Amino acid sequence: MKPGNRLIQRYSASERINHWIVAFSFIVLAISGLALFYPSFSWFGQVFGTLQTARIVHPFVGIIMFLGFMIQFVRYAPHNIPNMEDVRWALSVKKVIMGEEVGDVGKYNAGQKGMFWAMTGCLFVMLVTGIMMWQSPFFFADHFSIELRRIAILLHAWAALILIACIIVHVYAAIWIRGTIRAMTEGVVSEKWAHSHHPAWYREIMKNEKVVEDSEKKESK
Repeated sequence: MKPGNRLIQRYSASERINHWIVAFSFIVLAISGLALFYPSFSWFGQVFGTLQTARIVHPFVGIIMFLGFMIQFVRYAPHNIPNMEDVRWALSVKKVIMGEEVGDVGKYNAGQKGMFWAMTGCLFVMLVTGIMMWQSPFFFADHFSIELRRIAILLHAWAALILIACIIVHVYAAIWIRGTIRAMTEGVVSEKWAHSHHPAWYREIMKNEKVVEDSEKKESK
């Protein structure tokens, strides 16, 4: 059966709300972090009034983002396990860039999976190093040696830069592939989009839909 123009759900309302909480937290963290870590971006602190306010806000929003992402991790990790189709996709990345569809892709392709695990790693590094740097009654930053805290600052900054780069690529890809942004704003994609970009996931959705339809028919008899 050829895919039609019907809309199918890709993300629920709770998934979209969680996504935008994480996205908004990232923006706040990126602005405040750049203001605090790099003198040339110190003027970003004006968004928060003062650099001191940015310093207070940054770690608390960081905790919110980490918790939000952990919800996403639990939801999406099973869909991001690498398989042989990902190898095929990665080896044909030039064709992908040219707009060709490669491989029997499931809910996420190899690029999306790589992004997912890179973001996961960066956030874990930033959580641990952030706690080591956080001078707060809730944590014990003063218990770490100055040498360890300097290493933590370096790792935190590098992880943040990698995460920012990942998010830029993530946003660009979402804009580049038409219909992707709609998935996270309205929660739906067209059958043609699903069949074209994620054929294995599309077949799974259609199979489950058929099972539901068959069950409903049996109950109506």
